[in-house]
Amino acid sequence: MVDILAGKLLIADPFLRDPNFMRSVVFICEHIDEGTLGFVLNRKYDQTLGDLIAGLESSVFPVYYGGPVQIDTIHFLHQRPDLIPGGAEINEGIFWGGEFGDVLELLKAGELTERDIRFFIGYSGWGQGQLEEEMKLKSWITADGTRKLIFTKNVDSTWKEALKQLGGEYTQMINYPIDPQLN
Repeated sequence: MVDILAGKLLIADPFLRDPNFMRSVVFICEHIDEGTLGFVLNRKYDQTLGDLIAGLESSVFPVYYGGPVQIDTIHFLHQRPDLIPGGAEINEGIFWGGEFGDVLELLKAGELTERDIRFFIGYSGWGQGQLEEEMKLKSWITADGTRKLIFTKNVDSTWKEALKQLGGEYTQMINYPIDPQLN
């Protein structure tokens, strides 16, 4: 059994049919006794940051669907602790959260790029023992979260790239059909 830890990626098994997580990659930010919290990395939301936050109407920063829990909240991952204080370092150079007021000011000043920060609406959450059960059912493959995968410009290839980084048999999975009965 693989340990579920903050900083790990959950890569959806090629045949996982849950519409919230099909062919998704989730970055785990917290795993405690009460449960697990993370963000889907590879599903763009249909609105930009400017559509969601007053005062940022001119911002065209993309927002990603972090998961089906509390989709009335905005979260962020970043790699700029020099500009954004208060974030929790999850993996080397990958920070979760921080002073949102500072982020707003940096965005208004044009001092952050899409490579620096990633915004999510909602999050992915599992209650106590729930993710462990899904792991037993082999719904997820785990890997280490990397800045390259989390802050990539080409989010459409995140699932395939996450499997490729594992190598071996996982590389073959990128070509598996969603429904093997249609093959």
